[in-house]
Amino acid sequence: MDHPYRMLIDGELVAGASTFPVVNPATEELLASCPKADGAMVERAVAAAVAAQPAWAARSWDDRAAVVLALADALEARVGEFAALLTAEQGKPLDQATYEVFGSVFTLRAFAAMRIKPETLREEGGNRVIEHRTPLGVVAAITPWNFPLILLMNKLGPALVTGNTMVAKPAPTTPLTTLLFGELAQSILPAGVLNILCDQNDLGPLLTAHPDIAKVAFTGSTATGTKVMASAAGTVKRVTLELGGNDAAIVLDDVDVAAAAQKVYQGAMANAGQICVAIKRAYVPRAVYDDFCAELVRLAGEAVVDDGTRQGTTIGPVQNRMQFEKVLGLIDDARERGTVIAGGKPLDRPGYFIPPTIVRDLTDDAPLVREEQFGPVLPVLAYDDIDEVIARANASNYGLGGTVWGKDLQRATDVAMKIDSGTVWVNQHLAIDANIPFRGVKQSGLGAELGEAGLLEYTQAHIVNAVEWA
Repeated sequence: MDHPYRMLIDGELVAGASTFPVVNPATEELLASCPKADGAMVERAVAAAVAAQPAWAARSWDDRAAVVLALADALEARVGEFAALLTAEQGKPLDQATYEVFGSVFTLRAFAAMRIKPETLREEGGNRVIEHRTPLGVVAAITPWNFPLILLMNKLGPALVTGNTMVAKPAPTTPLTTLLFGELAQSILPAGVLNILCDQNDLGPLLTAHPDIAKVAFTGSTATGTKVMASAAGTVKRVTLELGGNDAAIVLDDVDVAAAAQKVYQGAMANAGQICVAIKRAYVPRAVYDDFCAELVRLAGEAVVDDGTRQGTTIGPVQNRMQFEKVLGLIDDARERGTVIAGGKPLDRPGYFIPPTIVRDLTDDAPLVREEQFGPVLPVLAYDDIDEVIARANASNYGLGGTVWGKDLQRATDVAMKIDSGTVWVNQHLAIDANIPFRGVKQSGLGAELGEAGLLEYTQAHIVNAVEWA
């Protein structure tokens, strides 16, 4: 592409101190040159956000919400352009990219509709206690490569409506849709309210430790999240971390096997498995284990693995070479420990293509079962007892999401209530709504995104405790 991408600093679209390549994962060819910031640009962006924040916070909530709505409208007007660029840099099929862009529009509108009002906690005997909230200041938003646009909106929407300003840093393998959004935002937001910097994973510590950054909102791996948390500790920054998951699907013994297998397959393979709450391991009653595995094999065989721009593609490439090689390594290890019954080898063509891979007969200590694969690979494990499988599902350092599948809704819900994850869906998957809080437990995260709880994460609570003059 010959589009001259620029970063957004203090209301200006600026070139980088240098550039780095962005590769199309479906072709392994150069997609674009991305501007790269240096330390001086980080300082300039943070200073711009600091300078812009008081005036932005001084605007009324309705005024700030109207600006966020204007961003949503402008993004919606260019859905096709953003979706095409998203497919080119991330790899997901065009229909899934379009869904992400529309989801981004919905998320901005949802946060624009939310309000926080002072709450009277006590009013009696001449004593009034009020809790009110103020913006934190400058937020650093660090986003990953699997959903680069909507995961930015999950942070930008609540940050702006509550009166904060932002410095955003996208993943270096998928920076282009964020930069394009910066072009859109330049004409809508006051200078300094949103700043966008790009790097090659070398400038993050400058942001997370910066004394003028009040909060870090990070989505990414648990390993990186621990570093973010440690870096932020020096200035006791507010932090929200949405980290890795190893989400279990528990299939109950009353399901229709073919229907349940299709749901589990879709939950595991959407976006080539590169979803923090994708189904990462499936537990199936032993009585239907063989039939369930056979149905998964059939579904995998029907997949169309190809460039996301081509009509009919159901699974695009893994997004980058590092992840591609990690997933292939997990498959090779699983081949030694279990039985690969579908897929298992990359396509013999340019691009990071791995066909949907199903593995059975693994034990719970296999790396493919214990770790987050983040790719189109699903281990399927048999179980005999419901209490046993609940314990196995919970025996993980992760706790982001999970699913339970069963015709008896009360029974399935009872099982879901025992799963130690931030969100557990029953007979559905990826039912993420901007109005419903999303959290991780254990090493899957800290704090909330989305919903009113996610909105509150961008504010500081204050108590005013007043009594009448004696």
